[in-house]
Amino acid sequence: MTALMKVIDPGLHTTIQDLGRHGYQEFGIGPSGPMDPWAFKLANLLAGNNREEAVLEITMVGPTVSFMENTVISLTGANLSPTIDGKKVMMWQSIYVKKGQELRFGKPKHGARSYLAIAGGIQTDKILGSRSTNVRAVLGGVDGEALNSRDEVPGIVLKDSILKKRGGKHLSHSLRAYYRPHQIVRVIPDEQAEFFTQDSQEDFYNQTFKITAQSDRMGYRLEGKGLERKKDGEILSDAVAFGSIQVPRGGAPIILMADRQTTGGYPKIGTIISHDLWRVAQLLPGQTITFEKTTLEEAHRCLEAEANVCKVLEMAIKQR
Repeated sequence: MTALMKVIDPGLHTTIQDLGRHGYQEFGIGPSGPMDPWAFKLANLLAGNNREEAVLEITMVGPTVSFMENTVISLTGANLSPTIDGKKVMMWQSIYVKKGQELRFGKPKHGARSYLAIAGGIQTDKILGSRSTNVRAVLGGVDGEALNSRDEVPGIVLKDSILKKRGGKHLSHSLRAYYRPHQIVRVIPDEQAEFFTQDSQEDFYNQTFKITAQSDRMGYRLEGKGLERKKDGEILSDAVAFGSIQVPRGGAPIILMADRQTTGGYPKIGTIISHDLWRVAQLLPGQTITFEKTTLEEAHRCLEAEANVCKVLEMAIKQR
């Protein structure tokens, strides 16, 4: 593989992510993968890739990268004021870039995480079947770490005739996500909700929580009226998922995210449906969230609808 990008400044926390490292949770290794799966998939589709290819996930403060070969990129997710050689770059479209050009990011406008896809996908080594970076486990990406200055990101060099066909595509405004400072997300109640008093179960769905500064790819800590348990003590550790909402002794919920642990000993009041996880991932500290009760059947309907939209988009982009 050939180096396609060189990192001049890594930004706050920029990692390589594909769809994740699945099948190893029984060994204590979490999947990782994108925090915002919807923006991740759309970035790949716009760049002409299969939707599971590795991309850069950029958190709040973007990196500066120099392109070492001609390629096509796309940027989705949070608008972090990207520019190429000082000229404003539009989000949610594919852009032909030339060798030597420089991509920078400026002031965040909305959202927390942006996704940068390159034509052909990022081609770092796969570790346990995935290129996703898990910093805590030192797996994937470049040396198992967030990107550092002078890191080189490998990819596939495509012919200019192919690249120019992939450039200039954009996503309809009706399909773009809009990141608001307050989000309502749907939750499937957990059987462990019975660990909490009836009043606290009702409070969970009737109050607004604030995202605290102690929030990252592992979990989002929430601030609000504490949830009370019927009795003291912890549960036997059991499996957790992306979107599980644990409640430690203090009563402040924690939403488990992409780099979560594989098991947990705090009771879970519910789990956010997969379709709504992007809403959480794009919230910044100080912004707010409320929860709405839903069903497994509704979660399945949302996933099916999302998959159908992706298939239609994939066909439409390839035909342009």
